[in-house]
Amino acid sequence: RMNACCMKTVCKGCTLAAQQRGIYGRCPFCRSPHPSDDASALAMIQKRVCKRDVEAIYQLGNQYFHGGLGFTNDVPRAIELWTEAAELGSLDAHYELGHMYYRGDVVEEDKPRGIRHLQQ
Repeated sequence: RMNACCMKTVCKGCTLAAQQRGIYGRCPFCRSPHPSDDASALAMIQKRVCKRDVEAIYQLGNQYFHGGLGFTNDVPRAIELWTEAAELGSLDAHYELGHMYYRGDVVEEDKPRGIRHLQQ
C-alpha cells in the first residue's frame, strides 16, 4: 500500500511493527496522519508533485490513468505525467510507457519508442 504523505510503500509487516510501537493512524515512515479522504490524499500528492518528487508524479499519473482519487480516466494526462516521471528517472514510469507504446493499448503503436522505454 502506498502512503500519500511520503510516497513510501508500506508492507503489512511494517504496519504491524508500527502498531506494536503504538503508532496508529499515522504513517510508519514519516509519522504524518493518514489522509481522511481522497481530497486530502490528493493534496498530499500534489504537494510532493510541486517539489518534483518522481514517485509522486508517477503515482499521480496512475490516478489519472485508473480514475482514482475522484478523477475520471484521463489517459493523455497520465501519459504526460509518466513521461515527466520517466525523464526524472522513474523506472516504473518507463515500464508503463514502454508497454503502452509497444502494444499500442491506448496510444498509437510505436514499437521502437516502447522498446526504448523498456530498456531503461
